[in-house]
Amino acid sequence: MKNLKTECIRTVLIMIISLLFFSPPTWAAPYELTRNSIEDAKDVNASEISLFRVKLGDPEATAVEALVEARIGGVRAEQEGTFILLWDKENPTGAMGGVRITDGKVDLIFINNRFAHKVRGIFRHILGAKTTKEIRDLLGPEDFPNETLMGAKLLYEKQGFLVNFLERQVNVEFCLGCQDLFSGF
Repeated sequence: MKNLKTECIRTVLIMIISLLFFSPPTWAAPYELTRNSIEDAKDVNASEISLFRVKLGDPEATAVEALVEARIGGVRAEQEGTFILLWDKENPTGAMGGVRITDGKVDLIFINNRFAHKVRGIFRHILGAKTTKEIRDLLGPEDFPNETLMGAKLLYEKQGFLVNFLERQVNVEFCLGCQDLFSGF
């Protein structure tokens, strides 16, 4: 009886450890834009950001399955060229976020102020910001400032994202090593 009990406990422990060890890496993303409330800018890193469980570097099939084929409440998804665009079903005036696929992999995740009602954490505050000062107060000083009369591009290259601010329009783009993202500096 004692031997049977230890064997059952051992089997259950092995199953739990194997589930944790072999779980898909998308489950381990510490900052899912629509679920986790990270408030500290130092904890944000583009390599760990996910949008509806799609991360940078994921294959195109994973992105299509998670965004286009899956049913996401209140969201309509379309694949147009190299982009998968997400639209708010209640206010479909423009895409509120999405991903870009290059060479069969997700290389860019973007969100804008239309997505503010879905996002959690620090980026909810950023998408609702009225001035660049508010964004800088939340994120700290950017690596490369680029401010004009029309707006500002705040590049946080070490963390892998860019905040575009144009009056009331705020866009955030997450990318790792995208030269087109950093070419405006």
